[in-house]
Amino acid sequence: QVQLVESGGGSVQAGGSLRLSCVASGYTGRDYCMGWFRQAPGKEREGVAVVGCDGIMTYVDSVKGRFTISKDNAKTTLYLQMNSLKTEDTATYYCAATVLCSSCAPRQYLFAYWGQGTQVTVSS
Repeated sequence: QVQLVESGGGSVQAGGSLRLSCVASGYTGRDYCMGWFRQAPGKEREGVAVVGCDGIMTYVDSVKGRFTISKDNAKTTLYLQMNSLKTEDTATYYCAATVLCSSCAPRQYLFAYWGQGTQVTVSS
């Protein structure tokens, strides 16, 4: 059973930066598509970015040029570097993983494994 634990959330002023981390355990030796999602109060959870089994990264338009997703070489830690943060980035951020390498995309229905979330608050 894959387990995901996020950290790195916090409060920051608009224009600032944060880096989220997600430590994965329980891997079976397979490759995983991994991603970040977020849910703002009163809104549905939405995809932010994913990194495929082949290392290809995909971002939603709202974060392109500001956020960078990456994995460490051991593929056990996922990162999300968030720069130029905006108040609309305020949300609970979730790490997720799926074995569906050929379908890697920031769509939550594709992901079977989820972390508990970490809160990011951006103030003006």
